[in-house]
Amino acid sequence: MDNQSANHRLQPYWDRAKKVLTQNVWVLKYLPLAAIVGLIVGAIDTIFGRGLIMISDFRAQFYLFLVPFLPLAGLLITWLYQRFSPLSLKGMTLVFETGQKKRDSIPLLLIPLVMFGTWITHLFGGSAGREGVAVQIGATLSHEVGRRLHVKEDKRIMLIMGMAAGFGGLFQTPLTAVFFAMEVIYAGYLEYAALLPALIASYVAAFTSHLLGLEKFAVTLTDTLALTDAKTIVFLILLGIAFGFAGRLFSFALAKAKKLMAEKIKNPYIRIAAVSIPLAACLILLFGGRYCGLGTNLINASFQGNTIYPFDWALKILLTVVTLSIGFQGGEVTPLFSIGASLGVVLGSLLGMPPIVCAALGYAAVFGSATNTLLAPIMIGMEVFGGQNAVAFIIVSIVAYLVNGNKSIYGAQRKASL
Repeated sequence: MDNQSANHRLQPYWDRAKKVLTQNVWVLKYLPLAAIVGLIVGAIDTIFGRGLIMISDFRAQFYLFLVPFLPLAGLLITWLYQRFSPLSLKGMTLVFETGQKKRDSIPLLLIPLVMFGTWITHLFGGSAGREGVAVQIGATLSHEVGRRLHVKEDKRIMLIMGMAAGFGGLFQTPLTAVFFAMEVIYAGYLEYAALLPALIASYVAAFTSHLLGLEKFAVTLTDTLALTDAKTIVFLILLGIAFGFAGRLFSFALAKAKKLMAEKIKNPYIRIAAVSIPLAACLILLFGGRYCGLGTNLINASFQGNTIYPFDWALKILLTVVTLSIGFQGGEVTPLFSIGASLGVVLGSLLGMPPIVCAALGYAAVFGSATNTLLAPIMIGMEVFGGQNAVAFIIVSIVAYLVNGNKSIYGAQRKASL
């Protein structure tokens, strides 16, 4: 009787569990797909990432001979896109529109175009990033796999899986990649059904790229902020406000510059060639190419105790906005890391806080503010800098996210309707 009574009481729970499993068993088929996508995207990320490192090192050595040809490089990039796939010029917008079910496909030609376009941009000194390339590669490949295999369920899972693989494979921060991919399409909404597939794809991509020789950027922080001190909490809030405004400024300036350039100079060839001439001059004259490329030189200077000027972060914003708004290829996130890190050093010195810790906080929080994400910057803070200052990363990222005011570098990002 006791066993029968216990079984009777547990029956509703068993029935509910079976119902949930039956309704969601289709998610399980994404798991082998996630591993395959992670493996392929991780390999492509390695080719792209290692190629970009070689190109950046070569440009740093011969920038005086390469940067003057930036206008010609811009013309070549524009011709490649116009000749082979003008639609691919929309870049990340295609990814967002597919995730929002506004379109059914992303052209496969986007992958080689965005890779070569970004390599050319960096070879000749354009101030741009790389994450947009990796995310576009992952999303395009994963979505195409889902389309060819006739995946009938929510195709957004395939898209998020690919985005996570692209980001995770390039930066080797798989948890950050998962939450970035889940957060960024619809601000304020998480596609929980994509969590496990995205996690597998991201970790497989990160492991693959690491195995193939792509190195992860990581810094061990020796200082830990004492959060029992009220002054430290106040300073963290102030840092969050400053980083939030920096991310918001970048987002605002990029959106306005793209709109202005498109309206004032409608011909894409004239636009990229004409504006590249003064851009190239600035990149050469301002401290010997200091603001060319990804901005990893500023990141390294921030964490190695080398010279950081009070205006580094502002000039990096300006030159990156101009580079991207006229048609050069690349992403925004690595420049955002450099903007946040250099601004953090400046503010840390002013507030009497450890500059390297403040640089780490800025590295994460400016990225979160500009992309209008909250969990991703917290995760990257812990994956890159360790967990000893986890609470500080949480506080600063939350404040920066609130100050941002729902602005984003991704114009196609939408706020989830409740």
